[in-house]
Formats: sequence, C-alpha cells, structure tokens
Amino acid sequence: MSEKVLMCGNEALAESAILAGLDAYFGYPITPQNEIPAYMSRRMPQEGRVFVQSESELAAINMVFGAAACGKRVMTSSSSPGISLMQEGISYICAARLPCVVVNIMRGGPGLGNIAPAQADYYQATRGGGHGDYRTIVLAPSSIQEIADLTQTAFDLADQYRIVVMILGDGILGQMMEPVELNAAPPKNPVAKPWALTGAHGRKQNITKTLLLDPLVLEDLNHTLQGTYQEIENHEVRCEQYEVEDADIVLVAYGVAARVVRAAVNKARQVGIKVGWIRPITLWPFPREIIRQAADEPRIFLVVEMSLGQMLDDVLLSVSGRCPVMFYGRSGGAVPTVEEVLNYIEKLALPVKGY
Repeated sequence: MSEKVLMCGNEALAESAILAGLDAYFGYPITPQNEIPAYMSRRMPQEGRVFVQSESELAAINMVFGAAACGKRVMTSSSSPGISLMQEGISYICAARLPCVVVNIMRGGPGLGNIAPAQADYYQATRGGGHGDYRTIVLAPSSIQEIADLTQTAFDLADQYRIVVMILGDGILGQMMEPVELNAAPPKNPVAKPWALTGAHGRKQNITKTLLLDPLVLEDLNHTLQGTYQEIENHEVRCEQYEVEDADIVLVAYGVAARVVRAAVNKARQVGIKVGWIRPITLWPFPREIIRQAADEPRIFLVVEMSLGQMLDDVLLSVSGRCPVMFYGRSGGAVPTVEEVLNYIEKLALPVKGY
C-alpha cells in the first residue's frame, strides 16, 4: 500500500489516470482545470506516452476520437464552456461506440461566466449534451480520494461498455488539497478490442464511422446503444446513504454540495432533528430506485445544488409525488454554506411531524 500524499484534485486525477494506463491525453487550457494539462505535459513524456496541447477544444475531442478508434486509453479535460465546444465530438464518439474519459471541472455560467465552482452542467452531462439519442456515464466525486478512485473506475467502465465516461467535478474539487493514496490499477478485466483500427493484416477490415445514411441501419445502431444503456442502468448505479432509515427529512446532493450537506445533517442530528442524506455518485445512471424506496416513507426531501435546480428534476421523477420535494440552490459560482442549509432544515423540521 502506498503512502498518502497531499495533492490538489486536478493533479490527483491526472496521476490516477496515468496509473490507470492512460496512453494519450489531448487538451486545451481553461481555468479551473489547468493543473490537469500542466501536470500531464510533464508526466506523460516521462512515461513515454502522448501529450498534446491542442489548438482548441474542438481539436482536442477529435484527437480523442482518433486515438480511441485505435484502441488506446485516452482522455481529455476542460471546464464548462470548453465542454460545450466538445459536444459534437462527444456525440460522434458515442455513435462510433468508442471508449474514452472526459473530465469537466465545472465553473460558473452560463456563457463565459467566471472561474468559481458550480454545478450547472448537470443537464448537459446527464442528457448527453449533444445531438442524437446517446448517453454518457457520469461520475461525481466529492473528495480528492474519490476523484483518484473514480478516475481509474472511469477507464474500466469506458472499455467495458465502449462508452464516454464523464467525471464531473468543480472548481473547489479541482483546486483544493487533501491527502490521497494513489495506487497503480491495471484494468480489472482487460477488455479485448477487436474493433480497433490497428492496421493489422489477415483479418476483416475495421471501419469506424458515424455517417449512416440508411435510416434503418442508423435505427439499428440506436437500438444497440439503448441496449448498452439499459445494461449500465441495471449494473452500474453508485450511491451513498447516511441516516436515511429513521429520517424525517432526506437531503440529496452530489459533489462539493454533498460535503456541505453532510456537515449540516450532522449539526441537525446534534439538536435532535432526524435528517439523513443520499449522495448520487453516478449522476447517470441516476439512483432512481434508491430514492424511490426512500420516498415510500412519509418524509420531506430537500435537494441542495450549486445551480438553480437541475438534479432536482431527477429527484422529482424518482419521488413521483409520494413526498414533498423542496429545493435550495446557489448559482453563478456561489456555494451554499453549512449554516444556510441548516437553517433550511430547521424551517422544514417545524411542520414535518404533521405531514
């Protein structure tokens, strides 16, 4: 077991990707994720691997397409406006059924916004973001250790399902420092890639393309993709729960907002308010069934986000009217405080027993 080292989230993510066998990184600078390409520019050449600072985000995602088509483990990273520029390429990669990892260290928006942390890219990440019927697996860490662990998981999932896996962080997670343990993690179950463009002779020619002019052929591809997405929903839901069983109020939050919620819940418990929390780790597939089961008891749900209500929609769909769902959010880079969330909990606790 390796010793823990103090690292910021961006650098821990980058080193974890290298330890997971990353072959090539392509990216373009944008705050607050610049430590990732900076770190990669030093470490990837040391390992004899590929680092390219592309001329734009559009170029970066298309370089990812090419390297992924060759069967390599490949990654890019950016922040909110840059991820928007990559959406067409991500749609192409999903249509070609190529595995890769895309990192979004979110910042305040819309537009260029600012470089403060936010969670307003939830819709974009969990609904595909680009054109067509496709999805991406979305992993939402809430600590530096989890960033490192989920980065290695992301590459395994991408290879297993031939899909884009997005790691959704934010400016706080990218910049903050915590002790982290980093271990080399080769693929748990190395996946053969007979579809890869390797230039090998003596086998059927491999072709990677996304232009399928016959509607029935394209429809067949979409059905294949949907079958994969259903398998992912059946097997890859990740979620953390705390003190939910006896809770009158259940908070739902992810990422940095979940850290705030955890502290507020502990303070509320200290004064006798029965509160628990549910933290989605996979934003897609979303832990709908877990939240639905929690809604079988009479209680109030409170969704806390660093946006004006995006994950809120998925919670409402999961609860399906069984319980009231309230919302508290901050926007534009503002971060909810423990005191703000605790005050909201205390207000909800007054009528909760009469529900």
